[in-house]
Amino acid sequence: MGVQRRHSYDVSVSWTGNRGGGTSGYREYDRDHDVSAEGRPVIAGSSDPAFRGDPGRWNPELELTAALSQCHMLWYLHLCAAAGVVVTGYTDNARGIMAETVDGGGRFVEAVLRPRVTVAGAEMIETATSLHKDANAKCFIANSVSFPVRHEPVIAVGGESRM
Repeated sequence: MGVQRRHSYDVSVSWTGNRGGGTSGYREYDRDHDVSAEGRPVIAGSSDPAFRGDPGRWNPELELTAALSQCHMLWYLHLCAAAGVVVTGYTDNARGIMAETVDGGGRFVEAVLRPRVTVAGAEMIETATSLHKDANAKCFIANSVSFPVRHEPVIAVGGESRM
């Protein structure tokens, strides 16, 4: 499959965690930073609290998990609209799983998306369920990671649900 078009995404990351002594010691600086892009609200970032980060700020691991969930949802909604499946509600409680290595590094080993989808009619359930596989195949972010992205969807119509 050849590349048809290229898109670029410009983001600025600015460290705001200098307490006056810079990185003079591991415990001497905050991991706080701002993530910004032209015309958009600033995202207050930090590292994971396990790595001395601020638990009230977004961290890269949360952002990656959110990006996978968002991308899947957007593709899924598009594919449903094209297939005549009327989605009236969508939520996802996604989880990214990262494993640390003994040398202090690490990598994501899996992400699990748990979309709960509500459709307008029971006749749409089968198609709505199958379109999760297609959405995963189209998702730009899922296609860019080296770990599996699993799906555990639940499709409901007026209280009825199927996995």
